Amino acid sequence: MSPAIAAHELEAASSDGHAWRVLARVPPKPRRALLWLPALGVAARHYLGFADALAARGIAVFLHEWRGSGSSSLRAGDGRDWGYRELLVQDIPASKAVLNRLLPGGVERIVGGHSLGGQLACCRLALAPGTADALWLVASGAPYWRAFPLPHKAWLPFAYRFLPWLARVNGALPGRRIGFGGNEAAGVIQDWARTAISGRYAADGLAQDFEAGMARLTQPVRALGLSDDWLAPRSSLDFLLSKLPASEVQTVYLDADGAGTRPDHYAWMRQPAAVADWLVAGPGSGARG
Repeated sequence: MSPAIAAHELEAASSDGHAWRVLARVPPKPRRALLWLPALGVAARHYLGFADALAARGIAVFLHEWRGSGSSSLRAGDGRDWGYRELLVQDIPASKAVLNRLLPGGVERIVGGHSLGGQLACCRLALAPGTADALWLVASGAPYWRAFPLPHKAWLPFAYRFLPWLARVNGALPGRRIGFGGNEAAGVIQDWARTAISGRYAADGLAQDFEAGMARLTQPVRALGLSDDWLAPRSSLDFLLSKLPASEVQTVYLDADGAGTRPDHYAWMRQPAAVADWLVAGPGSGARG
């Protein structure tokens, strides 16, 4: 990281007492500011290399922390539960407020995310379309089982029913033990599985229509997929992007040569230069679909 780039650990808190730290990398005169939402079960610190790469290219990056992960003051289980409602209505706005305090105005705002983070970035914009000027997605896509190719399409419906059951009986999803996510709140897994089975976004406790909200969004979208990413294949990303018909969408799918590393769901986080280059390149470097 260049000595000119400022590194911050900024305190954030939601109205229900949940606290965490937003990790930020801020160049001297940022052109844009990105609020980045991690994948399920991935702590914010694992994106610091990505943040450094973007900061070196003039983008201020603020890494959100999911409730129950990393620096979060909460852990799922033992009677502690939450779902998309808390993530979307309480936590993401609090991290955005941290960004706004450090960079009070005059800088383009972007929201984006990896995997589940990209999905919830779409949902957050559906609820509050004025909170960002653009949307960035990396290795993301809707989990809808019909949007996956065979053989995954054949077994995913069973997994999507088993995981919420396991989370309920266990008090939280033991993701580290089963190799999927972290120790995840049962409510989060329930909301995620609802979309995975139905193809529609919704959240317990929220009456807003996410689908209608996404259909009205006009922010430009940059979406990057990886050729060997079975967790977010091209068909899954295309299904998510189909929910944004009014947005101008630029997409690219990187293979090993393009990514500079294994083109899978996670390897780009350790070697993020190619991903960062494409995201900052601007319109014209990709095409819809």
